[in-house]
Amino acid sequence: MFTFYNACLAPTSFWLTGIPGLESLHIWLSIPFGSMYLVAVVGNVIILAVVRTERSLHQPMYFFLCMLAIIDLVLSTSTMPKLLAIFWFGASNIGLNACLAQMFFIHCFATVESGIFLAMAFDRYVAICDPLRHTSVLTHEVVAYLGLAALLRGVLYIGPLPLLIHLRLPLYRTQIIAHSYCEHMAVVTLACGDTTVNNLYGMGIGFLVLILDSLAITASYVMIFRAVMGLATPEARLKTLGTCGSHICAILVFYIPIAVSSLTHRFGHRVPPHIHILLANFYLLIPPILNPVVYAVRTKQIRERLLYILKAGARPR
Repeated sequence: MFTFYNACLAPTSFWLTGIPGLESLHIWLSIPFGSMYLVAVVGNVIILAVVRTERSLHQPMYFFLCMLAIIDLVLSTSTMPKLLAIFWFGASNIGLNACLAQMFFIHCFATVESGIFLAMAFDRYVAICDPLRHTSVLTHEVVAYLGLAALLRGVLYIGPLPLLIHLRLPLYRTQIIAHSYCEHMAVVTLACGDTTVNNLYGMGIGFLVLILDSLAITASYVMIFRAVMGLATPEARLKTLGTCGSHICAILVFYIPIAVSSLTHRFGHRVPPHIHILLANFYLLIPPILNPVVYAVRTKQIRERLLYILKAGARPR
Protein backbone atom coordinates (compact mmCIF):
# COMPACT_ATOMS: atom_id res chain seq x y z
CA MET A 1 0.00 0.00 0.00
CA PHE A 2 1.08 3.60 -0.64
CA THR A 3 0.46 7.02 0.82
CA PHE A 4 1.13 9.71 -1.80
CA TYR A 5 3.06 12.93 -1.09
CA ASN A 6 3.29 14.91 -4.32
CA ALA A 7 5.53 12.81 -6.61
CA CYS A 8 6.84 10.52 -3.86
CA LEU A 9 5.33 7.58 -2.03
CA ALA A 10 5.32 6.29 1.54
CA PRO A 11 5.23 2.52 1.00
CA THR A 12 4.39 -0.04 3.66
CA SER A 13 6.07 -2.74 1.57
CA PHE A 14 8.52 -3.21 -1.29
CA TRP A 15 8.80 -5.54 -4.28
CA LEU A 16 12.03 -7.46 -4.82
CA THR A 17 12.74 -8.26 -8.46
CA GLY A 18 14.90 -11.31 -7.83
CA ILE A 19 17.52 -11.30 -10.59
CA PRO A 20 16.50 -8.38 -12.85
CA GLY A 21 16.72 -9.21 -16.53
CA LEU A 22 16.62 -12.95 -15.89
CA GLU A 23 13.01 -13.28 -14.76
CA SER A 24 12.31 -15.92 -17.43
CA LEU A 25 15.10 -18.07 -15.96
CA HIS A 26 14.05 -17.86 -12.31
CA ILE A 27 12.89 -21.47 -12.16
CA TRP A 28 16.18 -22.69 -13.62
CA LEU A 29 18.21 -20.39 -11.38
CA SER A 30 16.45 -21.85 -8.34
CA ILE A 31 18.22 -25.17 -8.95
CA PRO A 32 21.82 -23.99 -8.40
CA PHE A 33 20.83 -21.50 -5.70
CA GLY A 34 18.72 -24.05 -3.83
CA SER A 35 21.49 -26.64 -4.12
CA MET A 36 24.13 -24.22 -2.85
CA TYR A 37 21.92 -23.21 0.08
CA LEU A 38 21.36 -26.87 0.99
CA VAL A 39 25.11 -27.57 0.83
CA ALA A 40 25.82 -24.52 3.01
CA VAL A 41 23.30 -25.57 5.67
CA VAL A 42 24.38 -29.21 5.75
CA GLY A 43 28.10 -28.38 5.74
CA ASN A 44 27.91 -25.88 8.60
CA VAL A 45 25.61 -28.08 10.69
CA ILE A 46 28.11 -30.94 10.27
CA ILE A 47 30.96 -28.69 11.44
CA LEU A 48 28.96 -27.68 14.53
CA ALA A 49 28.07 -31.31 15.29
CA VAL A 50 31.64 -32.57 14.84
CA VAL A 51 33.18 -29.90 17.08
CA ARG A 52 30.48 -30.40 19.69
CA THR A 53 30.93 -34.18 19.92
CA GLU A 54 34.74 -34.36 19.61
CA ARG A 55 36.30 -33.15 22.87
CA SER A 56 39.79 -32.91 21.32
CA LEU A 57 38.42 -30.07 19.16
CA HIS A 58 37.37 -27.96 22.14
CA GLN A 59 40.10 -25.42 21.42
CA PRO A 60 39.96 -21.71 20.53
CA MET A 61 40.48 -22.28 16.79
CA TYR A 62 37.52 -24.63 16.57
CA PHE A 63 35.30 -22.51 18.79
CA PHE A 64 35.89 -19.65 16.37
CA LEU A 65 35.09 -22.04 13.53
CA CYS A 66 31.75 -22.82 15.20
CA MET A 67 31.05 -19.09 15.42
CA LEU A 68 31.77 -18.81 11.70
CA ALA A 69 29.39 -21.70 11.01
CA ILE A 70 26.57 -20.03 12.98
CA ILE A 71 27.19 -16.70 11.24
CA ASP A 72 27.20 -18.36 7.81
CA LEU A 73 23.90 -20.09 8.61
CA VAL A 74 22.35 -16.75 9.61
CA LEU A 75 23.72 -14.97 6.51
CA SER A 76 22.54 -17.57 4.01
CA THR A 77 19.17 -18.04 5.73
CA SER A 78 18.58 -14.27 5.78
CA THR A 79 18.48 -14.20 1.98
CA MET A 80 18.06 -17.61 0.34
CA PRO A 81 14.55 -18.64 1.54
CA LYS A 82 13.11 -15.34 0.29
CA LEU A 83 15.04 -15.59 -2.99
CA LEU A 84 13.78 -19.15 -3.55
CA ALA A 85 10.23 -17.99 -2.75
CA ILE A 86 10.61 -15.34 -5.48
CA PHE A 87 11.93 -17.94 -7.92
CA TRP A 88 9.28 -20.57 -7.17
CA PHE A 89 6.15 -18.64 -6.22
CA GLY A 90 6.73 -15.06 -7.40
CA ALA A 91 6.53 -13.96 -3.74
CA SER A 92 8.27 -10.64 -4.37
CA ASN A 93 6.44 -8.57 -1.76
CA ILE A 94 8.28 -7.81 1.47
CA GLY A 95 7.00 -5.57 4.26
CA LEU A 96 8.91 -2.42 5.17
CA ASN A 97 9.84 -3.71 8.64
CA ALA A 98 10.78 -7.13 7.25
CA CYS A 99 12.95 -5.41 4.64
CA LEU A 100 14.77 -3.36 7.29
CA ALA A 101 15.19 -6.48 9.46
CA GLN A 102 16.67 -8.42 6.53
CA MET A 103 19.03 -5.51 5.83
CA PHE A 104 20.16 -5.49 9.46
CA PHE A 105 20.85 -9.23 9.62
CA ILE A 106 22.78 -9.29 6.33
CA HIS A 107 25.07 -6.36 7.07
CA CYS A 108 25.35 -7.05 10.80
CA PHE A 109 26.47 -10.66 10.48
CA ALA A 110 28.81 -9.87 7.59
CA THR A 111 30.44 -7.40 10.00
CA VAL A 112 30.47 -9.99 12.78
CA GLU A 113 32.14 -12.52 10.46
CA SER A 114 34.90 -10.03 9.68
CA GLY A 115 35.39 -9.55 13.42
CA ILE A 116 35.66 -13.30 13.97
CA PHE A 117 38.34 -13.53 11.28
CA LEU A 118 40.23 -10.79 13.12
CA ALA A 119 39.92 -12.76 16.38
CA MET A 120 41.15 -15.91 14.61
CA ALA A 121 44.17 -13.98 13.32
CA PHE A 122 44.94 -12.98 16.92
CA ASP A 123 44.60 -16.63 17.97
CA ARG A 124 47.08 -17.74 15.27
CA TYR A 125 49.46 -14.92 16.24
CA VAL A 126 49.54 -16.00 19.90
CA ALA A 127 49.77 -19.71 18.98
CA ILE A 128 52.81 -19.17 16.75
CA CYS A 129 54.59 -16.14 18.20
CA ASP A 130 54.01 -16.94 21.90
CA PRO A 131 53.01 -20.63 22.04
CA LEU A 132 53.84 -21.14 25.72
CA ARG A 133 51.18 -18.59 26.72
CA HIS A 134 48.55 -19.63 24.16
CA THR A 135 46.41 -21.66 26.56
CA SER A 136 46.62 -19.02 29.28
CA VAL A 137 45.85 -16.10 26.94
CA LEU A 138 43.14 -17.73 24.77
CA THR A 139 41.03 -19.30 27.53
CA HIS A 140 37.44 -20.34 26.90
CA GLU A 141 36.27 -17.16 28.62
CA VAL A 142 38.47 -14.96 26.42
CA VAL A 143 37.21 -16.74 23.29
CA ALA A 144 33.64 -16.13 24.41
CA TYR A 145 34.39 -12.44 25.10
CA LEU A 146 36.00 -12.03 21.67
CA GLY A 147 32.94 -13.56 20.01
CA LEU A 148 30.64 -11.33 22.06
CA ALA A 149 32.73 -8.27 21.17
CA ALA A 150 32.46 -9.11 17.46
CA LEU A 151 28.68 -9.46 17.82
CA LEU A 152 28.28 -6.21 19.75
CA ARG A 153 30.45 -4.38 17.22
CA GLY A 154 28.24 -5.64 14.41
CA VAL A 155 25.08 -4.52 16.22
CA LEU A 156 26.52 -1.09 17.07
CA TYR A 157 27.87 -0.49 13.58
CA ILE A 158 24.87 -1.73 11.61
CA GLY A 159 22.01 -0.90 13.97
CA PRO A 160 21.86 2.75 12.79
CA LEU A 161 21.54 1.74 9.09
CA PRO A 162 17.85 0.68 9.18
CA LEU A 163 17.11 3.34 11.80
CA LEU A 164 18.47 6.09 9.54
CA ILE A 165 16.30 4.82 6.70
CA HIS A 166 13.21 4.55 8.90
CA LEU A 167 13.65 7.99 10.49
CA ARG A 168 15.11 10.03 7.62
CA LEU A 169 13.74 8.44 4.43
CA PRO A 170 9.99 7.86 4.66
CA LEU A 171 9.31 8.70 0.99
CA TYR A 172 10.34 6.77 -2.12
CA ARG A 173 10.04 7.20 -5.88
CA THR A 174 9.03 3.56 -6.31
CA GLN A 175 8.49 0.46 -4.22
CA ILE A 176 10.37 -1.78 -6.66
CA ILE A 177 13.85 -2.78 -5.43
CA ALA A 178 15.98 -3.99 -8.34
CA HIS A 179 17.66 -6.59 -6.16
CA SER A 180 17.04 -10.03 -4.69
CA TYR A 181 17.24 -8.82 -1.08
CA CYS A 182 17.06 -5.57 0.87
CA GLU A 183 20.61 -4.34 0.48
CA HIS A 184 21.30 -0.93 2.05
CA MET A 185 22.26 1.04 -1.05
CA ALA A 186 19.57 -0.63 -3.18
CA VAL A 187 16.96 0.83 -0.81
CA VAL A 188 18.62 4.22 -0.26
CA THR A 189 18.90 4.96 -3.99
CA LEU A 190 15.10 4.76 -4.29
CA ALA A 191 14.47 7.39 -1.61
CA CYS A 192 13.30 10.93 -2.12
CA GLY A 193 15.13 13.66 -0.29
CA ASP A 194 18.72 14.02 0.88
CA THR A 195 20.51 10.68 1.27
CA THR A 196 23.95 12.12 2.02
CA VAL A 197 23.98 11.01 5.67
CA ASN A 198 22.92 7.47 4.76
CA ASN A 199 25.53 7.24 2.00
CA LEU A 200 28.35 8.59 4.17
CA TYR A 201 27.46 6.33 7.08
CA GLY A 202 27.33 3.26 4.84
CA MET A 203 30.69 4.10 3.26
CA GLY A 204 32.22 4.80 6.68
CA ILE A 205 31.11 1.43 8.04
CA GLY A 206 32.48 -0.28 4.95
CA PHE A 207 35.84 1.40 5.52
CA LEU A 208 35.95 0.55 9.22
CA VAL A 209 35.05 -3.09 8.68
CA LEU A 210 36.66 -4.17 5.42
CA ILE A 211 39.71 -1.91 5.23
CA LEU A 212 40.73 -1.72 8.89
CA ASP A 213 39.99 -5.39 9.63
CA SER A 214 41.90 -6.57 6.57
CA LEU A 215 44.84 -4.31 7.49
CA ALA A 216 44.87 -5.65 11.06
CA ILE A 217 44.74 -9.25 9.79
CA THR A 218 47.54 -8.51 7.34
CA ALA A 219 49.67 -6.99 10.12
CA SER A 220 49.18 -10.07 12.30
CA TYR A 221 50.27 -12.36 9.47
CA VAL A 222 53.33 -10.22 8.75
CA MET A 223 54.41 -10.80 12.36
CA ILE A 224 53.54 -14.50 12.06
CA PHE A 225 55.62 -14.89 8.89
CA ARG A 226 58.54 -13.10 10.52
CA ALA A 227 58.38 -15.52 13.45
CA VAL A 228 58.09 -18.51 11.10
CA MET A 229 61.11 -17.42 9.04
CA GLY A 230 63.12 -17.48 12.25
CA LEU A 231 62.54 -21.21 12.72
CA ALA A 232 65.53 -23.48 12.24
CA THR A 233 64.40 -25.89 9.52
CA PRO A 234 62.19 -25.67 6.40
CA GLU A 235 60.13 -28.57 7.74
CA ALA A 236 59.32 -26.63 10.93
CA ARG A 237 58.39 -23.58 8.86
CA LEU A 238 56.02 -25.54 6.62
CA LYS A 239 54.41 -27.30 9.57
CA THR A 240 53.85 -24.01 11.40
CA LEU A 241 52.47 -22.27 8.32
CA GLY A 242 50.20 -25.27 7.72
CA THR A 243 48.31 -24.41 10.91
CA CYS A 244 47.41 -21.07 9.32
CA GLY A 245 46.42 -22.45 5.92
CA SER A 246 42.74 -23.00 6.66
CA HIS A 247 42.37 -19.54 8.18
CA ILE A 248 44.09 -17.85 5.23
CA CYS A 249 41.86 -19.73 2.76
CA ALA A 250 38.72 -18.77 4.71
CA ILE A 251 39.81 -15.11 4.78
CA LEU A 252 40.33 -15.09 1.02
CA VAL A 253 36.98 -16.82 0.48
CA PHE A 254 35.28 -14.09 2.54
CA TYR A 255 37.04 -10.91 1.40
CA ILE A 256 37.63 -11.57 -2.31
CA PRO A 257 33.93 -11.99 -3.28
CA ILE A 258 33.01 -8.90 -1.25
CA ALA A 259 35.80 -6.88 -2.88
CA VAL A 260 34.82 -8.04 -6.38
CA SER A 261 31.14 -7.31 -5.75
CA SER A 262 31.88 -3.87 -4.26
CA LEU A 263 34.25 -2.86 -7.07
CA THR A 264 31.79 -4.05 -9.70
CA HIS A 265 29.00 -2.10 -8.01
CA ARG A 266 31.07 1.10 -7.69
CA PHE A 267 32.94 1.13 -10.98
CA GLY A 268 31.34 -1.44 -13.27
CA HIS A 269 28.77 0.93 -14.76
CA ARG A 270 28.71 -1.04 -18.00
CA VAL A 271 28.22 -4.36 -16.24
CA PRO A 272 24.63 -5.64 -16.69
CA PRO A 273 22.42 -5.36 -13.57
CA HIS A 274 21.92 -9.12 -13.31
CA ILE A 275 25.71 -9.58 -12.98
CA HIS A 276 25.74 -7.14 -10.04
CA ILE A 277 22.91 -9.05 -8.32
CA LEU A 278 24.41 -12.47 -9.00
CA LEU A 279 27.74 -11.36 -7.52
CA ALA A 280 25.97 -9.90 -4.48
CA ASN A 281 24.24 -13.24 -3.88
CA PHE A 282 27.39 -15.25 -4.44
CA TYR A 283 29.35 -13.33 -1.81
CA LEU A 284 26.67 -14.34 0.72
CA LEU A 285 26.70 -17.98 -0.45
CA ILE A 286 30.32 -18.77 -1.28
CA PRO A 287 31.77 -18.41 2.27
CA PRO A 288 29.02 -20.57 3.89
CA ILE A 289 29.67 -23.26 1.26
CA LEU A 290 33.47 -23.19 1.18
CA ASN A 291 34.32 -22.59 4.85
CA PRO A 292 33.22 -26.11 5.95
CA VAL A 293 34.96 -27.63 2.91
CA VAL A 294 38.21 -25.75 3.59
CA TYR A 295 38.33 -26.73 7.25
CA ALA A 296 37.20 -30.33 6.63
CA VAL A 297 39.89 -30.82 3.98
CA ARG A 298 42.78 -28.94 5.59
CA THR A 299 42.20 -29.70 9.29
CA LYS A 300 43.39 -33.18 10.24
CA GLN A 301 41.27 -33.52 13.39
CA ILE A 302 38.02 -32.58 11.63
CA ARG A 303 38.85 -34.74 8.62
CA GLU A 304 39.62 -37.78 10.77
CA ARG A 305 36.45 -37.33 12.83
CA LEU A 306 34.32 -37.05 9.70
CA LEU A 307 35.90 -40.18 8.23
CA TYR A 308 35.26 -42.02 11.50
CA ILE A 309 31.60 -40.98 11.49
CA LEU A 310 31.21 -42.00 7.84
CA LYS A 311 32.83 -45.38 8.45
CA ALA A 312 30.66 -45.96 11.51
CA GLY A 313 27.55 -45.10 9.50
CA ALA A 314 28.54 -47.44 6.67
CA ARG A 315 29.36 -50.37 8.99
CA PRO A 316 26.79 -53.22 8.71
CA ARG A 317 24.57 -53.65 11.72
